[in-house]
Order: sequence, then C-alpha cells, then structure tokens
Amino acid sequence: MKIFTNFGRRGLYRSRRGVLLGVCRGLAEYFDFSVAWVRIITVAAFIFTGFWPVGMLYVILALVMKPAPVLPPQSEDEEEFYHSYADSRKMALGRLKRTYDTMERRLRRVEDVVTSRDFDWEQRAKGRP
Repeated sequence: MKIFTNFGRRGLYRSRRGVLLGVCRGLAEYFDFSVAWVRIITVAAFIFTGFWPVGMLYVILALVMKPAPVLPPQSEDEEEFYHSYADSRKMALGRLKRTYDTMERRLRRVEDVVTSRDFDWEQRAKGRP
C-alpha cells in the first residue's frame, strides 16, 4: 500500500461503487487505503463513540463530497466542467448555453453565405448546378 500517492492529484469524491453512499470507498481511494480498513474504522467509531456523532459526520460527508465522475476526465477542460457542474448546475448550464449560442451564430453565418445571391452566382460561373 502506497500511502498518499493520490493525495492532491485527484479530488475527494464519493465512490459510485460504495455500499452506503460511497463515503468510505471515496476516502479509501483518495488516501490510497484499503476499503476494508476504512470500513472497520468507521464501524468501530460508530460503536465506541455512539451512533450520533459519527452518523452525523458520515451524513455530512455524504452531502459535501461530490460523486465521482462516471468517466474520468481526459483534459483539464473536462475536469473543470465536471467541477463546475457538480458545484453549480446553473453555472454549467450557462456555459452550455453560451457554447450553443456560439455554435448557432457560426452556423447562421455559414447559412447566410451559402444562401446569398453572390454564392449562387459564383456556383453558376464555375459551371456547377
């Protein structure tokens, strides 16, 4: 076991393959520990401290930690988009709308050129129908 090899390289996420909300597996993957040991420590903490303190901490971690991406990001842009979506869906939707608007403007410019009278005359001059 290599301790702290992933520390700082990737974010702290809830695992999608976890048993109960993915908190223990997410912590184990982040700190590169065995999932079994993290679960044993969590159950021991539940038993020895009472259920409420550790239970509340577990629920808070489940709410605060973002779920792990379904596919690992291939570039910094994809990772930035995922974090913006996970943090603020409104901001991510705004980014998608701006991208869509930019693409729509570019398509309209292409359509304007193709459907203009000048384009039609240039095609006829070259002998194309």
